[in-house]
Amino acid sequence: MRFDYLIVGAGLYGAVFAQQAKAAGKSVLVIDKRPHIAGNVYTESVEGIHVHQYGAHIFHTNDKRVWDYVNRFATFNRFTNSPVANYKGELYSLPFNMYTFNRMWGVTTPEEAAAKIEEQRKAAGINEPRNLEEQAISLVGTDIYEKLVKGYTEKQWGRDCKDLPAFIIKRLPVRLTFDNNYFNALYQGIPIGGYTKMVANMLDGIEVRLGVDYLEHKAELDVLAEKVVYTGPIDAYFNYCFGPLEYRSVRFETEVLDKPNFQGNAAVNYTDRETPWTRIIEHKWFQFGKDDDGNDLPKTVISREYSSEWRPGDEPYYPVNDEKNSALYEQYKALAERERDVLFGGRLGEYKYYDMDQVVGVALEMSKLKLKR
Repeated sequence: MRFDYLIVGAGLYGAVFAQQAKAAGKSVLVIDKRPHIAGNVYTESVEGIHVHQYGAHIFHTNDKRVWDYVNRFATFNRFTNSPVANYKGELYSLPFNMYTFNRMWGVTTPEEAAAKIEEQRKAAGINEPRNLEEQAISLVGTDIYEKLVKGYTEKQWGRDCKDLPAFIIKRLPVRLTFDNNYFNALYQGIPIGGYTKMVANMLDGIEVRLGVDYLEHKAELDVLAEKVVYTGPIDAYFNYCFGPLEYRSVRFETEVLDKPNFQGNAAVNYTDRETPWTRIIEHKWFQFGKDDDGNDLPKTVISREYSSEWRPGDEPYYPVNDEKNSALYEQYKALAERERDVLFGGRLGEYKYYDMDQVVGVALEMSKLKLKR
């Protein structure tokens, strides 16, 4: 065996574990079936703009340990996520705050906004929300639900809001203040130079082989290392023996425009049901319209996002953590726990939606547990 660890997947989880393993004196090989590192946080330079090829990623955390860790590998700018909602040409602030409530109802005080939401909640007769629709109405009222939640959510999940669990929207930011900071985290920003550069710094000095499909060459790869860290889909590892887990997928249409400004904001969500895309990302605004040297950029790059049902062969994005899929995952998890020298981690390996800081955090915890001498 040439390596202590074979790490399958060069995304955030794999890169953090690999970096920690190397720091602990372990020999490491990282492989990825894609032709690039960084997984879904991969950014590619187009016209001097760091384009988020797999959707927008804004790093945000309240965990100082995680923040200090990622700042070892990148310098972060001060980007704050303040999306805009477009409902048939009407523009609203996100997260839902006093600007939103004023635009929707003409109210000017927190008391008026709270009274309007309570009035609409009572009119809908909701006490204990049983589904996403009822949960949303209880949080923001019927008007905001109908214009800014319903269409967007049904496009994103491909299901009627009445058929979606309430917990999906419980984290929806609702503020009776004029605060447009969506995440409201203590630390947030975008790595200057892009996420690919940050991950490359994590993997510095570590052997990486790209375009290698682990499951196709499992037998010959397993003999190279004493232990495996697997960050791919857990159901694929076990050849879908209980059936495939479900995901939502995303398709992107990206284009370069010969103009300096398309929408004036990094993210605009299209919340009506008729517009086929869920949002448009204008990537240059993640770095305030400038390149890495602070120069203004004459062109812009936009990406339209289309949510879709996942099928084998598509890129899996969001786990569908409903009752059926959660039960199915538990069966795969039981098999995974019997694999003595394989660690399953990350969004796909654990069939769990993670924010980036959570991925870094659990990878640090797991590496600390596994690498202790």
